[in-house]
Amino acid sequence: MTKAVPRHRKRIASATTLTAVAAFVTAGVAFASPSTADTGTATLSGTTPGYATAAADLGQTGGAAQLTVRVYLAGQNAAGLDAYAQAVSDPNSASYKHFLSATEVRNRFGASKAQTDAVTKWLTGAGLTVTGTTTHWIDVKGTVDAAQKAFGTQLHNFATPAGTLRSNSSDVKVPANVASAILGVAGLSQSTQHAVTNHQKTDTSARGPVQNNDPSCSDYYGQKLAPSSAPAVPAGYTTPATLAQCSMVPSELRDAYGVSKTGLTGKGARIAIVNWYGSSTMEADADKYSVNHGDKPFAAGQYSEISDPSQWTNKDLCGFGDFGEEALDVEMAHAFAPDAKVITVAANSCFDSDLLAAEANIVDNHLADIVSNSWGEIMYSSSGDIDPASMKAYDQIFKQGAVEGIAFDFSSGDCMNQDTLSTTTGLNCDKTATRAQVQWPTSSAWVTSVGGTALGLDKHGYSFEAPMADHRSGRTAPGAATWTAGDQTFGGGGGVSESIAQPWYQTWTVPHSMATTLMDGTKVAQPKRTVPDISLNGDLYFSSTLVGQTDSTGVYSEGGYGGTSVSAPSWAGILADAQQAQWGIPVGFANPAIYLRSWLATDVLQNPRQIAGSPVHSVVFQYPASSPVAGMYRLITYGVDEGLPAARGYDLATGVGSPNSLFLRSFGFGR
Repeated sequence: MTKAVPRHRKRIASATTLTAVAAFVTAGVAFASPSTADTGTATLSGTTPGYATAAADLGQTGGAAQLTVRVYLAGQNAAGLDAYAQAVSDPNSASYKHFLSATEVRNRFGASKAQTDAVTKWLTGAGLTVTGTTTHWIDVKGTVDAAQKAFGTQLHNFATPAGTLRSNSSDVKVPANVASAILGVAGLSQSTQHAVTNHQKTDTSARGPVQNNDPSCSDYYGQKLAPSSAPAVPAGYTTPATLAQCSMVPSELRDAYGVSKTGLTGKGARIAIVNWYGSSTMEADADKYSVNHGDKPFAAGQYSEISDPSQWTNKDLCGFGDFGEEALDVEMAHAFAPDAKVITVAANSCFDSDLLAAEANIVDNHLADIVSNSWGEIMYSSSGDIDPASMKAYDQIFKQGAVEGIAFDFSSGDCMNQDTLSTTTGLNCDKTATRAQVQWPTSSAWVTSVGGTALGLDKHGYSFEAPMADHRSGRTAPGAATWTAGDQTFGGGGGVSESIAQPWYQTWTVPHSMATTLMDGTKVAQPKRTVPDISLNGDLYFSSTLVGQTDSTGVYSEGGYGGTSVSAPSWAGILADAQQAQWGIPVGFANPAIYLRSWLATDVLQNPRQIAGSPVHSVVFQYPASSPVAGMYRLITYGVDEGLPAARGYDLATGVGSPNSLFLRSFGFGR
């Protein structure tokens, strides 16, 4: 599910900006609760990163060096925000769907003027200069000396696997009289981590503007047998060997998930796509793609974009020029909800400071009812663990969105359970992962984590689904006696969080034994958040999705994409349809409704044919005539257990399963 620096998966950074060490970005720190270590100050415990050890200490950072710091604001009545966000989202609550306006949310739960003034006075009094203030944070800049004075700690340089990084050498201290107004502090320590998107493109050239017309693929599962020039499949695999399905188009996906049957089109709903940067040809590409496949282009004013190229930063790190993710997200949202409005809110980089600003813009101005995000980060890395300050800041925004009736979804990841094996052989895996884990923000208790499946079609549409988990052989020439060895994998993300408590809605459905077993097998007393919540097609080789985009040379083409980046915007389109089904009332935070009605979802099992003892499921992927390696083959094994086995009911591979027409319409039932 991703590209990284620029093509391999990395963690998200909790960063504000590039500072003293030009090659690095600043990482944030946060605290669970302040402790009054000395009179008049509060210590923000746990704010020293793990790499800042005495053994790695290279000495104090120069006092005149400049840095930028972001102070996240706790806002008014954090407990009240938690309670209202839950009540307004829970179909069992009398307050269900009693949403507030953006102005009401800001006035009731945003930082007050008194809080902002007090924090500003403290920061400027230490010699820092305020560069920006919102209801969520205050940005300041200044010297290392000023920062040390403000935050009661010394800044040192430390040797790390990622190079020399600056960090506070002890936990941050703040004046006791402003501690309750502070959610966290970002920018004192540095990190090389940043966000990446969750997709991969098949290693073929485009199949062309028309989908099911290439002899190298099947219109549906089992339609075409593999040519005799391909090696025989191994014993124990499905026979006869069939060619993989052609890349799917919107009409097939709508039919498969029951949207066509409902007649719903997302009319009246608004979907926001959050990524970084923005393609100047996005609307034209989406229109061309739609027309090529028998759908309507965007009407006048139906698509819009917030993007300011003059503010883009870190383009070398964030993969500037790869607009495949934006095209994928916009075209899939439009595919499932062709009458919904779509707005791309393009962050200025792939760092948390800019991504948080994009999410906050949507909530503060209620730009959309549904927000789709196809990016994420690992939480535990050899170059530093996730920043708790950014986690709190994200959750605050997600909860405020829930109170307004805004649904956030995130792709679950493309690296199975991110264990040692998967990071060695898997596409889109971060090699710095230190253990099996879930991603963030998809593991937030306040977003819908969307996993991936492999979708099989028959002559009539939906036939079966399996977990999104592939093994593929190496490229094999025609006439070879055996398949070329290959052990690359590609799968969806999921698992059990180490640090995030089980949200109330998962107690209805998720087995207690599953939620209390961490991914290394450790048993814990209190259940934890599990992901994903729901899943849709995202497979790369068995059931890729056709996407159209104009590349950096100005050439438009279409090609097969896969990853949970396909799944997340597809779910956003489903939610837009559900909103239309309930007379235009937004679904809001969708997870309570998902788990309350989980029995209506299509259960996705490890064995897609649901036959005990059936052979290993596989297809033959043949490179088309348009490919530089035309005629070569790969053997694709799909639906395999990548450490996240699918089972009856809720599982860590596909959540509650995949949506269908009955599940979709059930969102309109209310309490």
